[in-house]
Amino acid sequence: MPSKKLPSESLPLRGLVAATFTPFRADGTINLPRIKPVIDAVIAQGATGLYVCGSTGEGPLLSTAERMLVAEATVKAAAGRVPVVIQVGHNSIVEARGLAVHAQRIGADAISATPPGYFKPDSLDNFIACIAHITSGAPKLPFYYYNIPILSGVRFDMVDFLRKGSARIPTLRGIKFSDSHLHEMLACVEFDGGRYDILFGVDEMLLGGLAFGARGAVGSTYNFAAPLYLKIIAAFDRGDLAEARRLQSLSVAMVRIIVGVGGRGGLKAAMALVGAECGFSRLPTVTCTPGQRAQMKKELAALGFFDWARP
Repeated sequence: MPSKKLPSESLPLRGLVAATFTPFRADGTINLPRIKPVIDAVIAQGATGLYVCGSTGEGPLLSTAERMLVAEATVKAAAGRVPVVIQVGHNSIVEARGLAVHAQRIGADAISATPPGYFKPDSLDNFIACIAHITSGAPKLPFYYYNIPILSGVRFDMVDFLRKGSARIPTLRGIKFSDSHLHEMLACVEFDGGRYDILFGVDEMLLGGLAFGARGAVGSTYNFAAPLYLKIIAAFDRGDLAEARRLQSLSVAMVRIIVGVGGRGGLKAAMALVGAECGFSRLPTVTCTPGQRAQMKKELAALGFFDWARP
């Protein structure tokens, strides 16, 4: 009789996982009714999973209660069509563990977490202890560590984390690798016979991530330009690297326009261009002005965005 699989052995994430946006009203409150139409649009674009309350979703800027509301609304909106991963990281590991408990209770498919970033873990063992405490709140859910040192300020060798952490974190399933250190990502992909899911988290470098063995990807622009990235994956799979590079170049140009014109808030503003308005951003992220939106639309149109960004 086959043994029952542990949570860490289930739910491999593949393809493009969209790091979802959190819609806000002008007064700064969350526009919960907008979550379902936005999720519908993202899935229609071709996303194969949803990553909730991460950097794109302004998760660190939400209260714990708000994060629970967003998580609940997203799980309900997804309705089992694609896996939903809830990012539960917090400066307080007590709050993070509580968010993990909540994610399991509402039927999320997996959890993820950044480490505490104000008082940072000062050793690998201390770091693993923090993650183990957080994940103990959701013993039935696979866990993906959110490795984004440029924002978290926490950098440990991820191969060492996989090697040592597996004993303390039984639900460890993989890493959301949002870092440009592809050599380290490759070592993670190959570790222990490819046991772990390594999801690449730099949209503009997707082709590099594929070449280094990423099994899937998580990103902001997969919300509104998934068809472009699906073409990159298809070109790579058939060995047409010239076409894959051409398409990746479009991605790089697209992101340069969006961030160059609208800053970080431009990514959320781009959703309106594919008919999935997400509203305002929460400070300190600055909301795009109407003028910036118009300029972004003009420059993206010249790039061909409206020819390849729709499903």
